[in-house]
Amino acid sequence: MIRSMTAFASADADTPWGALGFELRSVNHRYLELGLRLPDELRAIEPALRERVAARLTRGKVDLSLRFRASDAASSEIRLDDAVLDKLEVTAALFAERFPKLNVDFASLLAWPGVLKREEVDQEGLRHAALDLLDRALADMVATRAREGERLGGFLRERLDGIARLVADVRGWLPDIRRALRARLEARLAEITQSVDSLRADNSRLEQELVLQLSRIDVDEELDRLTAHIAEARRILAAPDPAGRRLDFLMQEFNREANTLGSKSVDQRTTQAAIDLKVLIEQMREQVQNIE
Repeated sequence: MIRSMTAFASADADTPWGALGFELRSVNHRYLELGLRLPDELRAIEPALRERVAARLTRGKVDLSLRFRASDAASSEIRLDDAVLDKLEVTAALFAERFPKLNVDFASLLAWPGVLKREEVDQEGLRHAALDLLDRALADMVATRAREGERLGGFLRERLDGIARLVADVRGWLPDIRRALRARLEARLAEITQSVDSLRADNSRLEQELVLQLSRIDVDEELDRLTAHIAEARRILAAPDPAGRRLDFLMQEFNREANTLGSKSVDQRTTQAAIDLKVLIEQMREQVQNIE
């Protein structure tokens, strides 16, 4: 499956403990590199975050930001510790019996350490909520990457079709190119025999020279390999596995054959075809850099 490495995704949720929000941004990178920005309350889930991201993404530089804003209720909820208050009540009654003039008011009881207790955030519940929200954000990012990958796949298939047409054109020109080469060699030999009386037309020598020149300009193997590369690229594009690295390697092979085709060219048409091939291959290579 073709998936882009460039994507953005976000997800927000209100929980009993406050508001959570994820933002994920990814760009192309040779490997998977994850940068995290987490609030102090949720730093403990960093290993779990990394594990879940790695399970869904294989390549790309991913910046992940998690926000948490505690709700007013969660940050300000205070309750009485009944057990501590009961003990203080018994103690206050004993003091009142022994020291009738001692005035123990309600405010004094509330000021005693442990009577008022701030309600703690349910860390386990908050962590589960954050991880569930990450799953939503990751699903969105994977879907975005897949949509962009579909566009990239269409772009690459169009270029492959263009390369296939150029290969077919060059194959069609080869018989004419060979005939033209033979005619040039015959004309050259005729000039030599006319200028030097002792030389006579030697068909065997002409055939030897022709075979030598044809071997130097023979591009059948290059065209065959280009055809094989086209088929392999189409197979990779249709396969369900991550394709970026394999396509990147294949672009190098395409480029090698195009260079050889250009260096062997003795015809303006094949020279131009080699140039057009390199343009199409470079367009593909640029887009392949962004494929996961």
